[in-house]
Amino acid sequence: MARTVLLAWLVAGTLDILSAFVFAGMAGMSPGGVLQFVASGPFGEAMKTSSVGVPLGLATHYAIMLVMVLTYVAITPRFPALIRHPIVAGIAYGVLLWLIMYWIVRPLRWPEMALPSAWAPMPPGKVAWSISNALFSHCVLVGIPIAWITARRARRRAA
Repeated sequence: MARTVLLAWLVAGTLDILSAFVFAGMAGMSPGGVLQFVASGPFGEAMKTSSVGVPLGLATHYAIMLVMVLTYVAITPRFPALIRHPIVAGIAYGVLLWLIMYWIVRPLRWPEMALPSAWAPMPPGKVAWSISNALFSHCVLVGIPIAWITARRARRRAA
């Protein structure tokens, strides 16, 4: 199980942070800025301008990802369908993670990011872009890799 967790954690964590760098970069934010923003969640606003925010942001990102992986790996044995249908399970898990992050976690830390009011000043096209890139990252780059790696390892152990 440790190898499953390690592989899923590194793959999903790396794909997700690279996606964040690309999408934020398209909006003019540097990778360092992305990591400083992530660090500002648990460590406060000062991280947004601190050089220590970069490594703390990376550590925070991977810590969150580890919780996501451990949760999925822990529930998988109780639901055999997750092993039989990893793509569907990964997409569903990605949507669940998006709902938790965007509708609970972020608004608790940054009330101004509460949805849907945070979308009110945005043009509809920008709202659609924001939702689609977040869902793409959570489903395709996080949920599916976690589910597929977990299912593949579970099938190997069962064989």
